[in-house]
Parts: sequence; structure tokens; C-alpha cells
Amino acid sequence: MAARVRRRKLMGEINVVPYIDVMLVLLIIFMITAPLLKQGVKVDLPAAGAKPLDARFLAKHEPLILTVDARGRLYVNIGRDSAQPLDEQTVSARTTAVLRRDPETPILLRADRSVAYGRVVHAMVLLQRAGAAKVGFLTDPERPQAPDRNPSGRP
Repeated sequence: MAARVRRRKLMGEINVVPYIDVMLVLLIIFMITAPLLKQGVKVDLPAAGAKPLDARFLAKHEPLILTVDARGRLYVNIGRDSAQPLDEQTVSARTTAVLRRDPETPILLRADRSVAYGRVVHAMVLLQRAGAAKVGFLTDPERPQAPDRNPSGRP
């Protein structure tokens, strides 16, 4: 008997199934890790020479201002006794209530210059957990420097 030799016809196409499998695995990895990387605090920082807030907008929406004094105590300008320090639960509850009534309420943070950075970030996280999507900073306007009265440097 003669052995029959079968010759296969060569394929000129690339098998893309393994590449699709790799792509789907990478997609799953990125879908799992992306939410883990999103732990920052969203803040709109003003640029140098920032414009003040729109007066018409502030007339319609009273801002909620969280103040952190030099000792790290928290004060909210909305509610009873705005001059009394509040605990974190009260600040969170008031912020949540204000944002439920008006979601466009501007949330502003005013902190003393001597407050530790960690305390300011903690206050921002507290506002974020209460539902604030954006937090702005209140600052004093820049003061123009006085011109040098004696440019020659002589007394």
C-alpha cells in the first residue's frame, strides 16, 4: 500500500483569539485597580490673582464656610451658634443637610495660617464624605508691595 501524503494548505491569517484574551485580562485588571487609585481629595485651588466668587451666584446660594482655627477647632457658619466649636459629626450632619437642600451650595474652607496641613486635609475629607464634590479655599487678597522709597539704598 502506498502511503498517502496529505499536504496542508498554509494559512495566511493571524489568529487573534489569544490577543483578545490578553486584552480582556488587562481590561479586568484595570477595572479592578482604577477605583483603588482614586483616593485623593478634590479641591479647586485658586490660581495666583484669582477672581472673587460671582456675587450673583452667592446671592442665590449662601456658601457653607468651614473654619479651622489655630487650635484646630471646627466652626460652621450655618446653623445655631456659628461662633461655637463643633464636633466632626455635627459638621458632617450640617454639611449633608445643606447639600440636600441645595446641591449647588459652594463649600469653602477657611483655615488659620498656623494650622497643621494634616488638620486641613482632615477637614476637607470630612466635607467630602458629607457630600461636597468641590471644596474651595478662602484666602486674604494679595497686598501690593509698597514701592521702595529710597531706591539708591543710602540712609
